[in-house]
Amino acid sequence: MATRSSRLLRAGRLADVGWARRLVIMVKAPQAGRVKTRLAREIGVVGATSFYRHASAAVVGRLGCDRRWQTLLAVAPDTAINARYWPARLARRAQGHGDLGRRMQGLFDRMPPGPVIIIGSDCPTVRADDIAAAFVALGRADAVLGPAPDGGYWLVGERRSPKALPAFSGVRWSSEHTLADTMANFAARRVALVRQLPDVDTAADLAGMNGKAARRVLAWP
Repeated sequence: MATRSSRLLRAGRLADVGWARRLVIMVKAPQAGRVKTRLAREIGVVGATSFYRHASAAVVGRLGCDRRWQTLLAVAPDTAINARYWPARLARRAQGHGDLGRRMQGLFDRMPPGPVIIIGSDCPTVRADDIAAAFVALGRADAVLGPAPDGGYWLVGERRSPKALPAFSGVRWSSEHTLADTMANFAARRVALVRQLPDVDTAADLAGMNGKAARRVLAWP
């Protein structure tokens, strides 16, 4: 049976639940040579930059207007926080410095009270229902992760009650160990998993998104 919180979440009635849900989308300024560098080595800088520009715009456009949560853009580099790449209606915050784990931990630590989910902007198959499912999972778990086929993850969230958990110490980023290392940091906590989705990091990943399927996942709703 659905809980009252999950029913309200699907209905988009944030105020009735008592605390705000926040989705943080980590974005980079889509500048040539600064995004999708691994993909660029295989298909060229122009193609990789074009992919990231379209994919990130689709993710932000698809998820940033959903009333079931508040959306915040975490921007890199910090100097691009006022750039016009993204919708002006969305709040922004600089990602700050350090590796990915340090930047995400900083976001978890500094956000106002309530559950927070963080995703990247290069997983173009993510849908609003995936984010909703992750927030519902945080109703019964301390943390939630969205696995990726390569051993990493496309989503990480915390209930943050009473405070954020230290999640990223010793994580081997961009490896087959990334998910397992993060889950080890949550060892004493309840962790939920949502559906597996692929990031697009290589030409092979991109080749799996061609024709009609690519147009569908990159399109706004």
